[in-house]
Amino acid sequence: MLGWSINLFRIFGIQLAVHATFFLLLAYVGLEGWQDGGLVGLAVNVGLTVAFFVCVVLHELGHSLTARRYGVNVPRILLMPIGGMAEFDRIPRQPAAELLITAAGPAVNFVIALLLFLAVGVPPGWPLHPDYPDSVTGLVQVLLNWNLAMGLFNLLPVFPMDGGRIFRALVARRTTYLRATWWAVMVGRGLSLSFGLIAIFYFKNYMLGLLFAFIFTAGNNEYRLLLRREQEAAYWAEAARQVAASTPPGDEPPLLQHGPN
Repeated sequence: MLGWSINLFRIFGIQLAVHATFFLLLAYVGLEGWQDGGLVGLAVNVGLTVAFFVCVVLHELGHSLTARRYGVNVPRILLMPIGGMAEFDRIPRQPAAELLITAAGPAVNFVIALLLFLAVGVPPGWPLHPDYPDSVTGLVQVLLNWNLAMGLFNLLPVFPMDGGRIFRALVARRTTYLRATWWAVMVGRGLSLSFGLIAIFYFKNYMLGLLFAFIFTAGNNEYRLLLRREQEAAYWAEAARQVAASTPPGDEPPLLQHGPN
């Protein structure tokens, strides 16, 4: 599924791509806008959606450019209907590095929200019952609210979301990286399942429920990948130790030919 993508352009040397289903989202919001307000409604809905995903790209760039400072290669940022994903070649295992890389994304959203607040303020009734004016100012205020929501939502301690990674980084200061990931995944499983059920059955928000289902699966997959790498590393370390122990001083150790089954 992640292969169904279209490359757009590079930004800071990072390839920006969109998943093919992203255009289905644009078609859906465009149709809703058309039904509510004709051509103007279509343009407003599509324009706001594009503006929102520009903020998603900036969020992912916050992660990516911070990760580069720690020697991490970031080949691509992929946009999907449920959000964005920066693809790293590795994730630093130093808790402080992961903490800074992870926090950089939501920080970008809060900076955007602050700048928009200084430009247009907030609507009457904000934050619980905002009354957005039918104007450009109202649209910018909607974008302000979305950035606040994006930043706060990503800080939920649901691995592999930003909040879950921050939780892992904090736990990793007191235990192994693998054990910290296990705890982050266990907490994330419970929260993503709970939030997903609330989104579907209480708020009737099936898109949000789908997002939490994706998060649930992604967390499990990342832990299994990490566990396999840890097991392979342990195997080769033990194999090297046994070869070194069985090789007399001055002799060349034999080449290892086979990996683990």
